[in-house]
Amino acid sequence: MRLKDTGRTAQDIKDLVATYMIDTYERYEFVADYAKDQYLYDGEGGRYLDFYAGIAVNSAGNCNPRVVEAVIDEAQTLMQTFNYPYTIPQALLAEKVCTTIGMDKIFYQNSGTEANEAMIKMARKYGIENYGPNRYHIVTAKMGFHGRTFGSMSATGQPGNGCQVGFGPMTYGFSYAPFNDLQAFKDACTENTIAIMVEPVQGEGGVHPATQEFMRGLRAFCDENDMLLLIDEVQTGWCRTGKVMSYMHYGIKPDIVSMAKALGGGMPIGAICATDKVAKAFSPGSHGSTFGGHPVCCAAALAQIEELLSRDLAGNADKMGAYLMERLATLPHVREVRGQGLMIGIELEEGFGAVDVKHGCLERHLLVTAIGDSVIRLVPPLIIDEDDCDAACGIIGSAIEAISED
Repeated sequence: MRLKDTGRTAQDIKDLVATYMIDTYERYEFVADYAKDQYLYDGEGGRYLDFYAGIAVNSAGNCNPRVVEAVIDEAQTLMQTFNYPYTIPQALLAEKVCTTIGMDKIFYQNSGTEANEAMIKMARKYGIENYGPNRYHIVTAKMGFHGRTFGSMSATGQPGNGCQVGFGPMTYGFSYAPFNDLQAFKDACTENTIAIMVEPVQGEGGVHPATQEFMRGLRAFCDENDMLLLIDEVQTGWCRTGKVMSYMHYGIKPDIVSMAKALGGGMPIGAICATDKVAKAFSPGSHGSTFGGHPVCCAAALAQIEELLSRDLAGNADKMGAYLMERLATLPHVREVRGQGLMIGIELEEGFGAVDVKHGCLERHLLVTAIGDSVIRLVPPLIIDEDDCDAACGIIGSAIEAISED
């Protein structure tokens, strides 16, 4: 739906949101009217270079034609049904995902937090069924982020901070250890620990990639102690980091991996994949979802994966990520640039607030996001080229310089 077709103005749309919608988001001062490739348009002549990509969602570009065609075709064929009959998009997507990433089984959900809920439930059920009623404890990383529903929020290692504030007691059974500290994770485990759950790159925690020693050490430690390694690839998965999945950088394989965001190419879908041994913890009635495995979303996801793989967008993410990080490191008042592929964090010097820089970029028509007071996060579509990187660097540098002059 385009603004010009509604008979309303941009201000009318803003007023409707203010009147009727619960206020949980910081709103930018423009209406997202339509999008194409690496750009977002406001319907009033404004074009924004989109280095946010719907929060790492639109990895093959905004409104990718292959994905759009799949959505239209499936919406005209089978809009929705319940999960008892077989559906073609579910089956084809299951084959594509599992064979591409080397996992055995898949379970569909609607979002990243739901995928992480399913991963937590599967791990706990596996532990209790195989080792006894107390084997449900899970260790996660401090400053991690796994979602906003109660299980995934409880797994988020930011107690007393961020998304946990104001919601009462968290779900019991989680402990936290510092990210990239292998010994601390070992020390946090007890005889009742069934799993360790981490992101390979902490996104909301400031864009910190895991080290080789840490990830390989976790895999070995879990193997030695009959524990599961759960990897949250909701944000890193599907070519974002320069590999199809980020865990492939480390030469390891998880027992369960969660995914969402880029999987659907803009349509809401999440999933977990598990080894056959662990997947047996779920049987009919163990878990379910009315909309999980929605035909239209599965068709979109299948088209998205085919687009990502056929165009080697993981390779482009690796190449453009290296180029962009090198350019960003030359900007003034930048303390550190870190990341993996096209998941990049820019840590600013003290006195240069990330939120101020974010708004400065917005004024100059570049979409980025801020993490806390000091980090700018970039998660652009994986189709960007050097010209896009140069344009983004120029705008970020200009936004920083404007603060310096003030």
